[in-house]
Amino acid sequence: MTVAASDPARPRVRFNPFSAEFRRDPYPMYRELRAHKPVHKTLGMWVLTRHADVKTVLLDRTFSAGLIPQLVSEQAERLGQGDVARIERLGRKSLVFTDNPDHARLRGLVNRVFTAAAVAELRPVATDIAGKLMTSARAAGGMDVIADFAGPLPVSVLCEWMALPEELRERVGPWTHDIRFLLEPGLMKAADFARVREVVEEFAAALDEVLVQRRRHPGSDLISRLLAARTAGGDVLSDEELVFVCLMCFVAGNETTKSLIGNGTLALLRHPAQAARLRSAPGAAKAVVMEALRYDSPLQLTKRLATRDVEIGDRIIRTGDQVLVCLGAANRDPEIFERPDEFDLTRDSSDHLAFGHGMHGCLGGQLAELVAEVAFAHLGTVEFEPLADEFDWQEHSFIVRGLKNLPVAIRDVA
Repeated sequence: MTVAASDPARPRVRFNPFSAEFRRDPYPMYRELRAHKPVHKTLGMWVLTRHADVKTVLLDRTFSAGLIPQLVSEQAERLGQGDVARIERLGRKSLVFTDNPDHARLRGLVNRVFTAAAVAELRPVATDIAGKLMTSARAAGGMDVIADFAGPLPVSVLCEWMALPEELRERVGPWTHDIRFLLEPGLMKAADFARVREVVEEFAAALDEVLVQRRRHPGSDLISRLLAARTAGGDVLSDEELVFVCLMCFVAGNETTKSLIGNGTLALLRHPAQAARLRSAPGAAKAVVMEALRYDSPLQLTKRLATRDVEIGDRIIRTGDQVLVCLGAANRDPEIFERPDEFDLTRDSSDHLAFGHGMHGCLGGQLAELVAEVAFAHLGTVEFEPLADEFDWQEHSFIVRGLKNLPVAIRDVA
């Protein structure tokens, strides 16, 4: 039986992802919601916080992932923005936001390139880049983990995998940061649309030139492999689809991997015994990645659209309803993870939902894990201490949880 929202026995818990308190630490609110209002409607959408409910929605293909492109179009119209056709196509043709049959077609082609073996080949690349960043940090006696390490590492690895020309590499990071607004169209103002439109055109034009060169001189890089990918029936990615795949690799992968490394480093700083375990056990870097994904997920929230009536937690979600699945809350569910609010490298964290689940499970999840594992392996060679008592969390996104900065002093392990 569903308890009425006005029942005086039910604690008054209000989901407010825009508050400073939630930004600083969302987990107390998640805990209260799981216990008292695990499936409830607020802010025009259903909010789900239990692991079982979140996983159910992620696995159910009748929940559409195409909500974001729709919201982009609606926000553009609301703000009187024209000439957003390329932005709209980017949304409709991105794996993150497509439903079948488009999703199955695109994923079938891209999966031929994003293989475990291909990702494994990038370990020496990531190791070399991380080593150079750590050498600079050692020489300086410290670093801002976000700006000097967690930020540059995933962008540099992707640039190497795509073999982008040197003159593009400095521009990719800022471009990616600007385009991120497409993931949260409700935050976009008229000026944001203008900037995103400009950047998407610049980024796409630059990648178009790279495609021309790779056709003339193919190699073993990601873009060359995507150009060569084809199904048994001869289907291939169009040039624009290929450009969108590359562009979204940066947009979807950079902020989340940066935040994964930053959030995991902060967890280690706050749990010295676990940091000592990382330093003493060479293979512990993988455990840090898995537990960091569970403990403080970089992607906290994602949306779906119901395309049929569905009952979840004794509530009826109607066709056309928006559903917000709280990945960060699911990953602290005590029904799945014992002592969920403890950061523990000895636990089995494999049931985390940080990369989503099912058909829309993160395409770049394996690469993010590899890059973060390399990062923590390098961080395990030093002792570090924070140079501040409190840290500011980024404010440009409500779905990605990550630090603005994380200044630390470092010294080699004795």
